[in-house]
Amino acid sequence: MLNQDFLTPAQIVAELDKYIIGQHDAKRHVAIALRNRWRRLHAPADMQAEIVPNNILMIGATGVGKTEIARRLAHLADAPFVKVEASKFTEVGYVGRDVESMVRDLAEQSVNRVKARRQEAVKAQAAEAVEELILDALIPAVPRPAGARSSVGFPSTGGGEDAMPQSDAELNERTRERFRQKIKNGELEDRKIEIQVAQSGPSVGIMGAPPGIDEGTLSGLQDMLGNMLPKKTRKRKVTVAEARKLLLDEEAAKLIDMDEVKEEAVRQCENAGIIFIDEIDKVASSGGKSGGGPDVSRQGVQRDLLPIVEGSAVSTKYGIVNTDHILFIAAGAFHVSKPSDLIPELQGRFPIRVELQSLTKNDFFRILKDPKNALTKQYEALLKAEEVELTFDDAALERVAEIASEVNAEVENIGARRLHTVMSRLLNDILYDVPDKIGANAHILITAALVDERLNDMVKNRDLSQYIL
Repeated sequence: MLNQDFLTPAQIVAELDKYIIGQHDAKRHVAIALRNRWRRLHAPADMQAEIVPNNILMIGATGVGKTEIARRLAHLADAPFVKVEASKFTEVGYVGRDVESMVRDLAEQSVNRVKARRQEAVKAQAAEAVEELILDALIPAVPRPAGARSSVGFPSTGGGEDAMPQSDAELNERTRERFRQKIKNGELEDRKIEIQVAQSGPSVGIMGAPPGIDEGTLSGLQDMLGNMLPKKTRKRKVTVAEARKLLLDEEAAKLIDMDEVKEEAVRQCENAGIIFIDEIDKVASSGGKSGGGPDVSRQGVQRDLLPIVEGSAVSTKYGIVNTDHILFIAAGAFHVSKPSDLIPELQGRFPIRVELQSLTKNDFFRILKDPKNALTKQYEALLKAEEVELTFDDAALERVAEIASEVNAEVENIGARRLHTVMSRLLNDILYDVPDKIGANAHILITAALVDERLNDMVKNRDLSQYIL
């Protein structure tokens, strides 16, 4: 189920370090939580159901890495993952998303992942079927007459009595073989052919569903009714290359058993799924007792969240999903409210609490330089597509880090996200001038002097920095 047999908690932290700077405590806690899932699946069968995940509450300002830690964790686990914002949910009975939708989203993602993996496994077989369909469009097969002598080999070239005239079917077969070879060699990629492709039919809506029918059951009914309608196809004239792309997924889908896909997806969802609930502080009471108003509504959302996090059965269109062993990671800045403002029952369901540290100027410098997906490396890759070499010297990165830190301190602290706005402002003119004014094979070096030239006046002008940076 989980693929981290070789990943110890220390190795998980080492993998997270490649993308996330600092926050060692948070990384340790999520690494232990991830390894514990593997441990549970290898525990005695009678104990597996009893071992519940230790859900995590991350406390820290925006932009310090909470979401990135959860997302990278799911990637390491090769697990279904969804991120939701608690502030988007409303108490049952009010307009808005209901909390069970997060589990349905997780099930949907799990099905898509399993389906994609299985389609990849049958890709070679699907490619052969697609080749036959393309061949049929180029050279329609001619049925061999009953009782006709098979002569797949080459005909006799002599003029004697042994020379036998070929039937239309044999000629057709030889022609198809020649064209099959041309398709394999890529000689016909631009040839236009006419193919039949599936056409998405009208969606089936159910009006006035009776009370008590939940969203998962309703969605399942809609899918069932949709599947009962005849599948429509339409003709399209496309190149052989385009036809291969259009038909490959259709043919691969025919080769997999969707019932098996759904069963495996539900198992993965239940045993490996990770749900990241962001902005949970937005549904915490602001302190004190309230007789009504917003605090009552916030508590209502918390009480709706509670059974999902505790463990309950949620109906989805792929079947019942039990949330007992789904790992929940909640996060919030908690500037106004405190974790203790959450209802006690919900607090108890997030036993692991970790506070993420605010990022310093040195952290910003390392974020720009070290991670595999650092912003500097992203911009270098973008300009490499134009055959332009972009490089940054360390002094320039230190200056960018210093500016981002200053603006965060003076305007509003949005953490590492400030680096995106500063870097965008720094490089906008260069990105605009390539390739019209800055041609291929150019080399651009970003220095501290260039950073000051582009950004210094803006940083000094507090009004400008507030609106632009």
